Amino acid sequence: MDEPGFRHAMERAGKKEQVVNGLVGQVRAFEGYLDREKGIDLGAASEQDLRDYVDVLEPKAVKERMRGLALYYEFVGNSAMARLAGEIREQRIAKSRKAFKLREFRGVDPVAVARLDALGIVTVDDMLAAGKTPADRQALAQRSGVDPAVILELVKLADISRLGAIKAVRARLYYDAGLDTPDRFAAWEPDALRAMLVAWVERTGFDGIAPLPKEIRNAIAAARSMPRVVTYD
Repeated sequence: MDEPGFRHAMERAGKKEQVVNGLVGQVRAFEGYLDREKGIDLGAASEQDLRDYVDVLEPKAVKERMRGLALYYEFVGNSAMARLAGEIREQRIAKSRKAFKLREFRGVDPVAVARLDALGIVTVDDMLAAGKTPADRQALAQRSGVDPAVILELVKLADISRLGAIKAVRARLYYDAGLDTPDRFAAWEPDALRAMLVAWVERTGFDGIAPLPKEIRNAIAAARSMPRVVTYD
């Protein structure tokens, strides 16, 4: 494990010492498992080794452990392992997440939401499952009678809501400010993004406040590590 390099990368990302210590501990735990059970190191670990590790963890520990591993493997450039750790973490989060209904987003078309509701598409998870690809969204628009642009808006709102504590008002703020997909978040650095959003709220008179620095950091970190579930092009 390249602990000094990983620590430096996490500190540069704005994480506090206690958070960095926790992330390092999560990676060390996997490193210890690999040494004891597989006789290999972190660099030699395969996706199956990671799945085997998840099987021996307490269910409550999986989400936390996968966060550290997703960030570490992203740091060392192993995109396949980073993606898998992120996918496993996202699956565990989804299981514990309260279903957020489309109608709760600010500024959505109530007629469109009602038409989708009639087809059983009620929550953000329903919307993501039904609108993953351009072809899926076109088929859904034809089936529901909802404008394709509205379908895409709802998919994007649902997608960015996966970044954390982003629901009714915050999702609308981000969407209207042009941060309408996880990839758009991932392209920003925290300080620059907060400055942009503060200026945007002041300029537009948006009925809500700009997110705090910690929320911005968390959203960007999530956008960079979590798996993509929607195809936009």
